[in-house]
Amino acid sequence: MTKYAIAAAQVDMTVKVGNQSLEILKSINWQIQQGDLQLLMGRSGSGKTTLLSVLAGLLTPTAGKVWLLDTEITSLSRDRLAKFRRQHLGFIFQDFNLFPSLTALENLLTTFDLKGIKGKNAQGATDLLSQVGLQDKLHQLPQQLSGGEKQRVAIARALVGNPQLILADEPTASLDSQSGHGVMTILAQLAKQHQTTVLIVTHDPRITDLADRIAYLEDGVLQAK
Repeated sequence: MTKYAIAAAQVDMTVKVGNQSLEILKSINWQIQQGDLQLLMGRSGSGKTTLLSVLAGLLTPTAGKVWLLDTEITSLSRDRLAKFRRQHLGFIFQDFNLFPSLTALENLLTTFDLKGIKGKNAQGATDLLSQVGLQDKLHQLPQQLSGGEKQRVAIARALVGNPQLILADEPTASLDSQSGHGVMTILAQLAKQHQTTVLIVTHDPRITDLADRIAYLEDGVLQAK
């Protein structure tokens, strides 16, 4: 399995609910090319977040294999997978997942430390926040930022270390139309300028115009177009 930034082969996910088994993902086969910005859409409960978590290595599928950047992550040990994710993957959470007691700048500096990046981290963090239009918000706490500004901090944090892959779970769900489109524009520019591969789980029809491709998940079955 080569030449794709993200690939899945015959991925299933089944969970136990009481005495019953519930199939969340059913024989997922999917390939995403390097530098693409793709959306994964579908109704609530269709399995979108579960699939994103499997592709990110946050969940282990019941069956099947996943490759990121030609590395089969489903065969990696926990330690090797954690190292791979730190080196190559940025993840954007729906609820921002920022440290509430840290400023925007400090949130990024913590990520530099977690990734083991040494050097001029303060300048690097400042540059990333400027890239997403927050050069005047460096020392603001999350509670002092709007929803759109918090999401921009989350995007900047996901860019620490120049990851080749960015995965995002409903990044525009809590944003108004203007802020949501602004967030998507930043991600689209990253994909084009740096050949970063971006995969976004969403049910937001306002952002579909910025995607290279859209895939749909219904009752655990993928329809990639």
